[in-house]
Amino acid sequence: MLQLPLEDLGYRVLTADNAGTALSVFNQEKPAVVLTDIKMPGMDGIELLQKIKHECPETEVIMITGHGDMNLAIKSLKYEATDFIIKPINVDGLAIALGRAEERISTRRQLHEHTRNLEKLLQEKTELQDHLSSLGLLISSVSHGIKGLVTRLDGGLYLLDSGIHKQDDAQIAAGRDALRQTAARIKKMVQDILFYAKERALQLETVDTAEFAREVIATVQLRTNGKPLTVKSDLVKAPDQLVIDPESFHSALVSILDNAIDACFKDTQKDKHRIDFKIEKNIDAVVFSIQDNGIGMDRETREKIFTLFFSSKDRKGTGLGLYIADRIIAQHSGSIKVESQPGRGSCFRIRIPVKSLPPENPS
Repeated sequence: MLQLPLEDLGYRVLTADNAGTALSVFNQEKPAVVLTDIKMPGMDGIELLQKIKHECPETEVIMITGHGDMNLAIKSLKYEATDFIIKPINVDGLAIALGRAEERISTRRQLHEHTRNLEKLLQEKTELQDHLSSLGLLISSVSHGIKGLVTRLDGGLYLLDSGIHKQDDAQIAAGRDALRQTAARIKKMVQDILFYAKERALQLETVDTAEFAREVIATVQLRTNGKPLTVKSDLVKAPDQLVIDPESFHSALVSILDNAIDACFKDTQKDKHRIDFKIEKNIDAVVFSIQDNGIGMDRETREKIFTLFFSSKDRKGTGLGLYIADRIIAQHSGSIKVESQPGRGSCFRIRIPVKSLPPENPS
């Protein structure tokens, strides 16, 4: 009896001849509005209402009742029925009840949309605050880093000027080395800042492993000149070639080697220090090992070393180097593992999947 007038009002109508069937249809179709009689054989309308609200609290349920069922109709409102209409059903009254249900659905939809917009605005505000906080930390870290580099520049220039004035070749060479070393660190810092500002896509190339290793060692060698520290490389088990982004991967390895050098310089318990840089290929990966016999790290430091702006160098570091190294290795689908104990040095192992390698030369 209700299907035709409801369809004339523009609704798609699903019918059921008892509450059990109605519940099955509801679970399948999830209609926005349910009209149900209160008194039915078996499961009555109140129980059906409770089950529907349990399954889907936002469904609008309109109860149909006779004059003698007013107490049940009022009871249904306690169970969050939307409305009730009294038999005999008047089409205009039915349309009004459905209109109220649609208004509730529309209001709830608008409220959900408003809530989503507020959540989005809150998320954007939080992200902005995080960015501003990170920017402040970056400026602070970089400022301290630049201050240290400027001091080194002044020292290098003084050595150079003094050596030229005295015509002391050794002092001139020392000044030149200090300036060269500082220039390399400035370049490294700029690269780190640029990578932090915008992570670029990898530019993969096939590189000669031995030549690449020599370039990495040469970059850090300037810091070890005249110091009781040697950096040794072992390429016996290395592949002939690597497929990497040479610029970014070079930067990542230099950051880790710089960390090893600093660990050795901070260790005053040993007369001599050594860093071993090894590349070897196994079944599924190429492993880069950087092992030092420096001051080592405790557990807390090990867990934080790849965290943005964390530096164990007090105000001498920016806290960018190892964080960015970790991201660069991850871009290469690789991973870094660290083993270290206080006083016993550290070992960084970087694994790069073997699938990144070109096929071996048959010769």
